[in-house]
Amino acid sequence: MCFALDGGVWLHHHKIHDEPMAHLVSADKERLLELGRSLGLHPAWLQYKPLKDPRTGIRVPAWHWDLWGERLKHLRRLDV
Repeated sequence: MCFALDGGVWLHHHKIHDEPMAHLVSADKERLLELGRSLGLHPAWLQYKPLKDPRTGIRVPAWHWDLWGERLKHLRRLDV
């Protein structure tokens, strides 16, 4: 997560109701939008959610894409 808070993009895998899901997370909105364009993600799907930096305890502006189903499978095929 610290990587994402420093402007990188973090791929965070988890499950919702036993279904695989992932978040692409970053504090750098423009970088995330650029990646989203290359993956065919609509900018309106980008979600804002500040994250608490574990190093400081301070909330930092961050954004994420929710990926599941075919979009997640496509990302896995790219071996990201």
